[in-house]
Amino acid sequence: MNTITLGRTGITTPQNAFGALPIQRVHKGEAVRILRRAYDGGMTFFDTARAYSDSEEKLGEAFAGMRDRLFIASKTMAVTPQAFWDQLHTSLRNLRTDYLDLYQFHCVKQCYAPADGTGMYEAMLQAKEQGKIRHIGITAHKIGIAEEIVRSGLYETLQFPFSYLATDRDIALVRACDAAGMGFIAMKGLSGGLLTNARACMAFMSQFPALPIWGVQRMEELEQWLAFFDTPCRMTPELQAVIDQDRQELLGDFCRGCGYCAPCAVGIVINQCARMSQMIRRSPSDRWLAPDWQKEMLKIEQCIECGACKKRCPYELDIPRLLKKNLADYKEILNGTASIG
Repeated sequence: MNTITLGRTGITTPQNAFGALPIQRVHKGEAVRILRRAYDGGMTFFDTARAYSDSEEKLGEAFAGMRDRLFIASKTMAVTPQAFWDQLHTSLRNLRTDYLDLYQFHCVKQCYAPADGTGMYEAMLQAKEQGKIRHIGITAHKIGIAEEIVRSGLYETLQFPFSYLATDRDIALVRACDAAGMGFIAMKGLSGGLLTNARACMAFMSQFPALPIWGVQRMEELEQWLAFFDTPCRMTPELQAVIDQDRQELLGDFCRGCGYCAPCAVGIVINQCARMSQMIRRSPSDRWLAPDWQKEMLKIEQCIECGACKKRCPYELDIPRLLKKNLADYKEILNGTASIG
């Protein structure tokens, strides 16, 4: 297993880390079991956020009494200094710690900087001076903002979507972070669940100075990633063929399932319905065609095209268009005129 140092932070960890967003969906006992197994299996970097409901609390329960053995990163979506401090203190309390190894501005719409009038970067500096955080990071979904962040030289790490569906511009961003002495944390390494070959995903990541945080919800998912500690994964012609095929099928506008578009005025479950065609074909399951999902998909016909989802989408997708395209394909599948195999 490769090890990676996150830029000038000095944080050195296996290139195989834990993304703790999905564990908010499982009960605390199972979450704790998964988290402890991840640590015992070799993972030492755990990424969570104040926005991930009770994810922080579950990490706090799992790692009580062993704080010095691992790295914990969390995030704040605060946009005012008062909210920043409230969220930081809540995170520290939930995680049962007096410091975070890395604290990140979460899904930013701008690159916070000193004297920009928001007071946000100054709050980060003050928290670091007080020893409540050790390193300052930021996460972004829009490539232009991410590039501005790198140019600013203000941050020690950048977290950004990165998978083997990456564009040349995305790859250049990773290289720019490395050249600037910034750590690069790769989120959405499975592109919202559309990529299903763990070995191909890991082989791709191993080629770059990037730390992937795999979103884990089930023990069997975790074991896929832990297996790479015993059997390191490198790119092969066979894995490259898998990647090439997926890139051919998926490159272009597609929904990553992040959910930042919600809520919908008419109740459409956008982060599933806008990628239903791909989910059915890449992860065939009768449940996608069950009556409950048929009902959800038909809500697309009620779309009023208010544009709210487009404004919220960090990838600037034309969501109403994607929804209609997926509904038309879904109806074809239900009528038996398209294959899901």
